[in-house]
Amino acid sequence: MRTIFRYALCAVLALIAGTAMSQDKQYKEGPVVEQSFIKIKPGKFSDYVAYLAGPYKALMEARKKAGLITSYAVYSFAARNPSEPDMILSTTYPNWAALDRVAEDEAVSAKVMGTMKQMEQAGADRGVMREVLGSQMMQELILK
Repeated sequence: MRTIFRYALCAVLALIAGTAMSQDKQYKEGPVVEQSFIKIKPGKFSDYVAYLAGPYKALMEARKKAGLITSYAVYSFAARNPSEPDMILSTTYPNWAALDRVAEDEAVSAKVMGTMKQMEQAGADRGVMREVLGSQMMQELILK
C-alpha cells in the first residue's frame, strides 16, 4: 500500500513540476512580421516606387489606423545576383490573432482601394512592374 502511495505521490509531484516549468518560459511572444521579397522588372523602378508612395502607403496607413497592423516598412535590397529581390516589403502585426481579422481588413481595403474588380486590376497593373519572389512570416520572441 505504501508503494502505491509513493508512486502516486511521485506522479503528482512530477506533474506539478512539469506544469510549473512549462509556465516559466524564458520569453514572451512578440509581434508577427511578414516580409515579401520583390524583384522589380527592368525600367519599372520609378513606377513601382510611385505605387508604393501612393496607393500602397494609403492602404497601409488605413490598416494602421484601424489597428490591423502596428507598422510597415519598405527596404531597398542590394541584390547580389539576378535571382535575388530588389526590395523587401515588411508588415508588422501585433500577434498571430491579428491575421484572423479578415472581414475588417477587407472593409479597410475596399474603402481605400475600391471594389474587388478595381483591386484585381490594380494587382494586374503591379504585375507588369514587379515579381513577388516569395514571402515569410516570423514572430519575435522577447527574451525575459
